[in-house]
Amino acid sequence: MKRTWFAALMICLVAGSVSAAEPVRVLAAFTLKPALDEVADGYRKTGGEVTLIYGPSPGLAQQIENGEPADLFFSADPMWMDELVKHQLVKRGAVTNFLGNHLVLIGKQGTSPVAMNGGLALIRLLGPGPLAMCDPNSHPAGRMAKASLTELGLWDSVEKTVARADNPLLAVKMVARGDAPYAVVFATDAMTDPGVAVVATFPDDSHPSIRYPVAILAKSANPDAARFFDYLLSAPSIDVFKRQGYVTPP
Repeated sequence: MKRTWFAALMICLVAGSVSAAEPVRVLAAFTLKPALDEVADGYRKTGGEVTLIYGPSPGLAQQIENGEPADLFFSADPMWMDELVKHQLVKRGAVTNFLGNHLVLIGKQGTSPVAMNGGLALIRLLGPGPLAMCDPNSHPAGRMAKASLTELGLWDSVEKTVARADNPLLAVKMVARGDAPYAVVFATDAMTDPGVAVVATFPDDSHPSIRYPVAILAKSANPDAARFFDYLLSAPSIDVFKRQGYVTPP
């Protein structure tokens, strides 16, 4: 009788420890939210648990440096992942760049496309603005936009018309609502609102390569961190990212 009671107790204890497993905590760039939410739903269907915390890549990197408990960091800019690697806050050899993107000019739905082959024509198109985009000093989308506009000889002409948005999704909303006639965002951001359309695509060689590094953090002790990391690189996840406009590996 005592053995039966003891065995039942052990089963309850084991079951309790399994159910108490901590979800994988992922700090991810806000611009990844539409796709990553869908990926996380797929992961949960496999029996895993994940908590997604979104924010700007620089701010998330700073939180990690300040000791924020997390298991993975998914950045929209390699610069901030490099910063964590430099401070040995990422597991050795754990950084993977498996997503890319394009930089585009968007206008309200119905706006005619233009060829990105003449600076003067583009300046006339943009007019008095405002031109919505993220802050080049604090967001990768803004940094890429400024780099491309500078390379094309347009930055000096449009800088004073720029309306700085906190994130690319807000820049998209500004165009959809009519608060700005145009915005420079990532191609994936343009797909989040049917009220906007891509007017032109900036040449990929006019700005630094757009990459999204993801890594397991050095202080992570969650045994499921590697499982979610592998799921991110799996075919179902790649299909989600590809469908939502990201450049994915073949």
